[in-house]
Amino acid sequence: MTDMKRIIGSKAMEQAVKYIEKDPMENLSKLLDWSEKFIARDNHDTILQRFKDEVEDPNSNWYKLIDRYFNQLSPATTRKFITNFMLNSAILGIPVQYRISQKYDCNVPWAILMDPTSSCNLNCTGCWAAEYSKTDSLSYDLLDRIIREGKELGIYMYLYSGGEPLVRKDDLIKLAEEHDDCFFLSFTNATLVDKQFAKRLGKLGNFGLAISIEGFEEETDMRRGKGTYKRTMKAMDLLRAEGVAFGFSTCYHRYNVESIATDEYIDFLIDKGCMFGWYFTYIPIGKNAVTDFLVTAEQRKYMYHRVRELRNEKPIFILDFWNDGQYVNGCIAGGRRYLHINANGDVEPCAFIHYSNVNIKDTSLLDALQSPIFMEYRRNQPFNSNHLRPCPLLDNPHTLRDIVNSSNAYSTQPIDKENVGDLTAKTEDVAREWAKIAEELWEDHVVAKI
Repeated sequence: MTDMKRIIGSKAMEQAVKYIEKDPMENLSKLLDWSEKFIARDNHDTILQRFKDEVEDPNSNWYKLIDRYFNQLSPATTRKFITNFMLNSAILGIPVQYRISQKYDCNVPWAILMDPTSSCNLNCTGCWAAEYSKTDSLSYDLLDRIIREGKELGIYMYLYSGGEPLVRKDDLIKLAEEHDDCFFLSFTNATLVDKQFAKRLGKLGNFGLAISIEGFEEETDMRRGKGTYKRTMKAMDLLRAEGVAFGFSTCYHRYNVESIATDEYIDFLIDKGCMFGWYFTYIPIGKNAVTDFLVTAEQRKYMYHRVRELRNEKPIFILDFWNDGQYVNGCIAGGRRYLHINANGDVEPCAFIHYSNVNIKDTSLLDALQSPIFMEYRRNQPFNSNHLRPCPLLDNPHTLRDIVNSSNAYSTQPIDKENVGDLTAKTEDVAREWAKIAEELWEDHVVAKI
């Protein structure tokens, strides 16, 4: 019996799932009422109430999105979405994380991002994975150990990046089978998705994909190589046919902002079967990074407004990793909500912050969370009182320099060992320009509503 089942009892868990499955849209609100007793962190009760209001309104785009989940996904995926994501990860795991965080005075994340391999079958312009050795990988036993230790801390959400994680798809399927109380999500270029793999995911239920796409064919193939877009579209068709939970992951940069947040783009991806969309902005990591891809402050402002419009209009869950800081009180990295373990085993505060003090091969997950750089993150978060400037690299580069230097963290990039001063020098100008606009947005759209 899993840890979560021990908390509420296996029979209670089974009854709760059957109750929801009987009439999902009617009974979902009652499940949320029940979940209130497990709220442990500030503002979660407010978020829960807002969500309840949305799912009780049939005209709400959130209601329509949840309805899509229960009607378009496979039975196994629907069930695992309820038990593993909604109950274990989003409701029951959080109080455990909070209790351990208080006990050890360190951050305990909601999710762990891991790189099973640094190998990739593509060579995308500006990808931070290019800064790692192409031969690194985390063994199956080590991945399994991390997940087991994570569950002891109340962590039931695991994400994969790389490299291309699906180079290891057999191992990832095996891990999802072994840990059938967790939910897994892999960022992927999807070119290795075939019919057999899609069928396995549909039957498994607790393993979804975030598919990298840079816009339509021209924009995607510009960064990822000719023919990539068509292979990605084929993968989406296979996944939708099997009822797999998947969405899009789009990096927005100076040359694609105008095309990746239009009604045409989002409507197209919803029709393809995407249940969520995850926007990231381009970050110039590595000594040879192309800084010309950095968005302008005006383009980032456009994305701020556009993503919020789309959330109110479209039946798809969309988030912006940088511009949504107001909803989570700043930066979520450093174990505050997530951390990153690269394919060499270095435990990093963020997928975009390649500095560490420890390697997971030599230490426990809990000890890694208490390592110097993670404790510096904890002491300094939030990095700015304006949560539209959450990132220590992109928005507060002086802060990242101080954190890395004071913690004596080493560079985890084996290719160039980039000095933190060189890294942050690339973002000084864009941080300065964004600060002007972010202050206006914060006063006009956030502080004014408090």
